[in-house]
Amino acid sequence: MTNSAVEIQASTLAGYSDASRLRQANDQDWVLEQAPAEPRVHADLGSGIGQLLQASLERFPSLETAVGLEQSPFRLSEAASRLQRHGDRVLLRQADLTAPEPLEVYPDLITMTSVLHWLYPVEERIFGWVGQHLAPGGTFLLTTYHPARDEHGLGGEDELVREALVALGHDRALVPKLFAGEDILPIATRTRGTDGLKDLLERDLRIVATTERDAVVRVASAAEYEHFHAATFGDYYSRLVEPTKRAAFFRAVGDAAWRRQQERGHVSNMPVRLWSTTTRG
Repeated sequence: MTNSAVEIQASTLAGYSDASRLRQANDQDWVLEQAPAEPRVHADLGSGIGQLLQASLERFPSLETAVGLEQSPFRLSEAASRLQRHGDRVLLRQADLTAPEPLEVYPDLITMTSVLHWLYPVEERIFGWVGQHLAPGGTFLLTTYHPARDEHGLGGEDELVREALVALGHDRALVPKLFAGEDILPIATRTRGTDGLKDLLERDLRIVATTERDAVVRVASAAEYEHFHAATFGDYYSRLVEPTKRAAFFRAVGDAAWRRQQERGHVSNMPVRLWSTTTRG
């Protein structure tokens, strides 16, 4: 069996540059506007293809070092190409943020955008790492998405996946059991509430301010969302179906998103919170 183009995309997380325009690209200016006026060292946790670091290098002439920590080798490779012209000002490392290793530099700016839910339930490890590595008086900027969730803990992207599974013949009422049986935790469950996050953050950092805005996703076609899902979530959800149905699964996710777009004028609309924090003491 030959994998479809979108299955290959999901396995390599390719195409994120285009996909991020639908949800996360708007976070870049919002986040960097809260950065110190003249940062010297910026570390981005879960740096992906290097878009935020690129924006930071272009925005801040003071920046001497831009550090990207990312688990995916495919995204690291794309980031290296994107940031190549900045030479030795850039340091990229493959890193598992659930077990972060020491870093030899102490950034005065650390960012983590739309990554934290992937670290559940051990988010305190990265907060402790930030508390140890952030330069005194430095700034740690974190964004978290907060979809509404149902009694089964499903919400946001989980809802589109549920619609796709129903379209493929699964009983809607049994979808939560399917998640549990495949040991796939709903993304909405992975996202802690703001009170819980506040408690975790304050163990190692001091919260200076929080702001919120709505993150709205709109698409021009089912195919556009199909590729967005593959680039953003990879094969995380597609493991819910047998290999021979995975191409159909991605198409069904795109179709579900397109139906929502036509019915509501958007695919999703959820609050995103920006946490601005600093060192304690």
